[in-house]
Amino acid sequence: MALLADEYLSVPGGGEGIYKDRGSRFIARAYPVETEDDVKAVLEVLRREFHDARHHCYAYRLGLKADRYRANDDGEPSGSAGRPILGQLESRGLSDVLVVVVRYFGGIKLGVPGLIKAYRTSASDALDAAGTIVRTASVRYSLSFGYDALPQVMNVIKDMGLEQLSQDFGLDCTLRVRVRLTLEEDFIRRISDIRGVAATAL
Repeated sequence: MALLADEYLSVPGGGEGIYKDRGSRFIARAYPVETEDDVKAVLEVLRREFHDARHHCYAYRLGLKADRYRANDDGEPSGSAGRPILGQLESRGLSDVLVVVVRYFGGIKLGVPGLIKAYRTSASDALDAAGTIVRTASVRYSLSFGYDALPQVMNVIKDMGLEQLSQDFGLDCTLRVRVRLTLEEDFIRRISDIRGVAATAL
């Protein structure tokens, strides 16, 4: 599948995979995420949900070029957990995705090869369950302006098919919009032509 310059592969929603070996259970969950804060929030929820599990290993990739990434072994032997999970994200070319694998220890050590297989397989199953979607890289902008500029601003948003994230009409108007990366230059030019509009990238 040929992707445009501002498109990349991600997951549309969550997915789960479960792998068992010699009494140990590996529960993998895949999530769409956009920021490190999203990652932290998901990890906090899972640590509460699986508070009695021994390990919460994970990997994520973020951004259009997937140039922000991390793999965490959470106490497992180095390279036996986070790296195999990250490898599944890399092999599928996915970004803005977090996979967490929770391990319940069964009393028998699996060895590094056994751990690599368990984390890789459970992560793969979770990603299979989540599915794949083409996402468009975008930038969020906050627009502040007076009511006199509202018709022109709304015209630009409608013409360019921009997604509105929020709006606040108080003494002044504030809108938050998502702008596709390939449209950003045109968006800035058109908004700059409207008197009294302040545009800030978030």
